[in-house]
Amino acid sequence: MAKLTKRQKNLKAIKEKYPNPLTAEEAFKVLKDEKTVKFDPTVEVHFRLGINPKLNDQQIRSTVNLPGGTGKDVRVAVVAKGEKLTEATEAGADVVGADDLVAKIGEGFMEFDKLVATPDAMLMLSKMGKILGPRGLMPNPKDGTVTFDIAKTIKELKAGKVSFRAEKDGGLVQMAIGKLSFDEGKLLKNLAAVVDTINKVKPASVKGTYIKAVYLSSTMGPGLKLDVNALQGLGKYLAA
Repeated sequence: MAKLTKRQKNLKAIKEKYPNPLTAEEAFKVLKDEKTVKFDPTVEVHFRLGINPKLNDQQIRSTVNLPGGTGKDVRVAVVAKGEKLTEATEAGADVVGADDLVAKIGEGFMEFDKLVATPDAMLMLSKMGKILGPRGLMPNPKDGTVTFDIAKTIKELKAGKVSFRAEKDGGLVQMAIGKLSFDEGKLLKNLAAVVDTINKVKPASVKGTYIKAVYLSSTMGPGLKLDVNALQGLGKYLAA
């Protein structure tokens, strides 16, 4: 039997130290108390949903605005035409262009975290699917990145709007919800917003248990199982 590494032993000890499942409040405290790395870890939430993403009516893809932000400086690139290029620049886009930007992307330019395009500019990106798709960067109307409302979209993305989708294998949904250095109230607000959105996008055809399991984790930290029933009480943090 292979020996456990020091990190694996530490994670095993943490899981044995705390009862499962935990409330969100308890889990955030554990992640903070048991932090061992010198950098500021990213906090992630992982959902296992009772859906079958292989069915067209049970595919989930949406966005959520994190009220506490992501703790990350989001670089936004915009592909557009005419006056929309000026609007994008004035709204704070980091990279703006038309055919010239598309050509740069084709040559390997990836100095951005989100790519937004106006509907009339999507034709220019039609051949970039193999490059942008695997990286999750291809603009899509379902996550609001194909739009003529450029200024609003840039503002939302930089403020903490994130997109998510259910994986085809297992109905898993996972996303970052902030940094471990955030105060607990901010992390709880972000988690509450995510849970609220996950519930709102529940496919009508889903029967039985929808949210089967939820875990919180931090970079290089433990994965902690949450009490699914206690998630209903998170709405109070959005109202605060």
